[in-house]
Amino acid sequence: MMIEYKLNTPITPEELSRLFKASGINRPADDLPRLQKMIDNADLTFTAWDDEKLVGIARAITDFSYCCYLSDLAVDQDFQKNGIGKKLVKLLQEHIGEEVTLLLLSSPIAMDYYPRIGFEKADNGFKIMRKR
Repeated sequence: MMIEYKLNTPITPEELSRLFKASGINRPADDLPRLQKMIDNADLTFTAWDDEKLVGIARAITDFSYCCYLSDLAVDQDFQKNGIGKKLVKLLQEHIGEEVTLLLLSSPIAMDYYPRIGFEKADNGFKIMRKR
């Protein structure tokens, strides 16, 4: 398998929807206008491609100085366990540099995954959840 990684390559909401559904991540995959906003307003989007097929994404929002929020890390289930997610995070870390903290909120089913790729658990966070 030859996976190609790209930074800020344009993707369609349809491609993102298919990836979210194929990955098992809980996102508004059927709300294409909302997915377009998610694409448009990300600061960094690293993608993984198998030929013309989008198979992974790391979508982040950052100030490029102090913190970076990893909003989405998704890999098509047919491509999981091949290091794609780990590689996407590594590329993101290299791009933002050592002065920037990388943050994320994990789904309950991924709590065991993130420590395996270098994240440490934080207990000092708060959130106000979206209404939809």
